[in-house]
Amino acid sequence: MPDDDPVTRESPPSAPASGVLPALTSGSSGSSGPSAPPVPTSPSATVPSAPRPRIHHAWWVAAVAFVALVGAAAFRAAPSVLIDPLHAEFGWSRATIASAVSVNLVLYGLTAPFAAALMERFGMRRVAAGALLLVAAGSGLTVLMQASWQLILCWGVLVGLGTGSMAPAFVATVVNRWFVARSGLVTGVLTAGSAAGQLVFLPLVAWLASRYDWRTATLAVTAAALAVVPLVLWLLRDRPEDVGTTRYGAGPVDADVPPPVAGGAAVRALGALRTAARTRVFWLLAGTFAICGASTNGLIGTHFVPAAHDHGMPTTAAAGLLAVIGVFDLLGTVASGWFTDRFDARRLLAAYYGLRGVSLVFLPMLLADAVHPPMLFFIVFYGLDWVATVPPTVALCRRHFGDGGAIVFGWVLAAHQIGAGLTAVAAGALRDVTGSYDAAWFGSGALCAAAALMALVIRRRPEAPPAAVPAV
Repeated sequence: MPDDDPVTRESPPSAPASGVLPALTSGSSGSSGPSAPPVPTSPSATVPSAPRPRIHHAWWVAAVAFVALVGAAAFRAAPSVLIDPLHAEFGWSRATIASAVSVNLVLYGLTAPFAAALMERFGMRRVAAGALLLVAAGSGLTVLMQASWQLILCWGVLVGLGTGSMAPAFVATVVNRWFVARSGLVTGVLTAGSAAGQLVFLPLVAWLASRYDWRTATLAVTAAALAVVPLVLWLLRDRPEDVGTTRYGAGPVDADVPPPVAGGAAVRALGALRTAARTRVFWLLAGTFAICGASTNGLIGTHFVPAAHDHGMPTTAAAGLLAVIGVFDLLGTVASGWFTDRFDARRLLAAYYGLRGVSLVFLPMLLADAVHPPMLFFIVFYGLDWVATVPPTVALCRRHFGDGGAIVFGWVLAAHQIGAGLTAVAAGALRDVTGSYDAAWFGSGALCAAAALMALVIRRRPEAPPAAVPAV
């Protein structure tokens, strides 16, 4: 195979065996006579076949990153099933308990760009391991709390910082450092890791909370996060050169990933924001992603269950529909990554936002006291679109901002969380004033239409000729 093949680059061929070379030479170097005829070689003297290519180390890094994202997402399943048990035991209002979740969401978004800068300064392995330890600490310490401020400290601050450090900015860093080919597909798979974590742990956390108590459920989350730390320290590597290879799919025209930068993470993150904020592309990406957060976490993730309950649907049935959304989110995000490798990311975003807006406009007509086929169609359709926007958004950040794309995407993600937080409050206020969520559904549909137009006006940036896509 050619030397620049990414699968074999980390295993250079060994020199021929000493018993083979004499049989292949034409004669002794000191002979003055004519060369002797070639001597037939026996089967035992033939050149040994090349060793079977090893899996490129980038795939090991991607696999460990996926498991780490699943472990960090374990807590994301906890609050929705622990609010009632905490209310019953401590007597705290649901608004007080929800305030801890709100702090978590805000820190989740604001931590991402600084975490990306920390990964550049200190390495992904250290930051990822530290983030998982924060999630474990924030979840585990709740069993000792006696006051509501301790809940905000644990759920909001510690877990918010931990999950924010394992946000999609971590995905962007892994992809930027380790992949040239298959980058969109890997982005989709890793982004789906968070949804997979919620899918894996939501039934478990709910069962533990109902079968035993909420403390057992939170300790299970702690154990899940801690279990991933040794795997991260063992297999996750910061850069390809750490294991003597290059990025997967890198060709001669692909520049090497730059070495770690000097300076503080805060300076690096704010500098990336200052540079990106001078461009129209950044504001278009931040605006579209804010609308993404508004129409997913802020609206459906927060208000779908109470809106369905307003129409007489049991809470358990509505929560089950959200779980089904998570299932199809996995499929949609992976497919979106595959599409991002092959189609214009701007057009993909326009299609995703446009279709999402149409589905939200029809939702008020589908809500009823029972689950029926049109509602199931909405759940499947909306689930496929839930975070399908992430792979093309990451690709556009990488294309327009180069090596700083991961940090810039962290700021774009912060806009996502701000949009989610504002919409969660606004939709609740509309429900209080009008008695229904209809205005929130229609307003979010209009915002999605605006996001589709914003995506289309993002300018195209010329790219270097792509390297040949290697086999996996």
